[in-house]
Amino acid sequence: MGPGTTVRWRRRANRWRRSVLAALICGAVVLPLSGAARPEIPAPAPAALAAPTAGTLDEAYAANRANAAEASRMASAHGDRHRAAADRSMADPSRRLLAFDGRGAGLATEVFGDLAHADRVAVLVPGSDTNLDTYGRFRAAALALHRQLAAEAPESTTTAVVAWLGYETPGTVSTTVATTGRADRAAPKLRSLVDTLHGIAGPGTRVALFCHSYGSVVCARAADGLDVTDIALVGSPGTGDDSAAGLHTDARIWAARGADDWVEHVPHLSADLFGITVGFGTDPLSPDFGARVFAAGDGGHSDYFDTGSVSLTNLARIALGETTEVTHD
Repeated sequence: MGPGTTVRWRRRANRWRRSVLAALICGAVVLPLSGAARPEIPAPAPAALAAPTAGTLDEAYAANRANAAEASRMASAHGDRHRAAADRSMADPSRRLLAFDGRGAGLATEVFGDLAHADRVAVLVPGSDTNLDTYGRFRAAALALHRQLAAEAPESTTTAVVAWLGYETPGTVSTTVATTGRADRAAPKLRSLVDTLHGIAGPGTRVALFCHSYGSVVCARAADGLDVTDIALVGSPGTGDDSAAGLHTDARIWAARGADDWVEHVPHLSADLFGITVGFGTDPLSPDFGARVFAAGDGGHSDYFDTGSVSLTNLARIALGETTEVTHD
């Protein structure tokens, strides 16, 4: 590559960077205004509970279901039938809610399997646009993983899956999805969840984090010293760190992206904009990042937990510690 070619390449790269930043600046003005019109939905404060243990787990589930039932009644009285139905579903006697908060966009932590006796626990950390109104698709992913683990786990191994909607996710079309702000606020909550899981299931329980899309930024912010065996980043736009080593964790770091995932085309840039870092830097699939890249098949951005998919099979193997069985492209 000659000097002239190098200069032209740098100019094109700089123009692309400026275009991205200009779009974000525009969005900072327009998008918050467009997203502010939805009225708040009334709901009770979360149930006041002590940290759950294996012995009090059923009581915690019952208290959070009762809170969801009350949230449903309040949403119905407010005239929001969609949220009322979502909350009512959460209150079903079959649901195991480790936490629930029906206020605003809503938060919930749901357990699948026998958490009190689990040897292996997989925690799903969602990406953008996940809230109580869209929770069904997130729950479906957790259910699919739970079924896969139950089918593949050795007879002596007990497994559980935790669907953690424990933070306010950004909107896909918003400026918050391009910064680490939401992830920075979510990270302490994720760290607290992992501590809670070890308190319930025991310190020897092996916990893996499966982090989808913007959820990978949350996991990266929480990773430092976290007591987990594995962190898998799927459909990740980046983590905000330049390398897996920058996460400061002893956990194995994995990364995968489906062949039809649009996130591949997200520019892997990071720039300071008015004191805020925009973009998430190095592609987790790049050799420079240093993750263990595994096969995810031909799926798109929302297909990583589809039943029968290559990605789900590999994620189950990671959760079970069967790392030599994980396939690679």
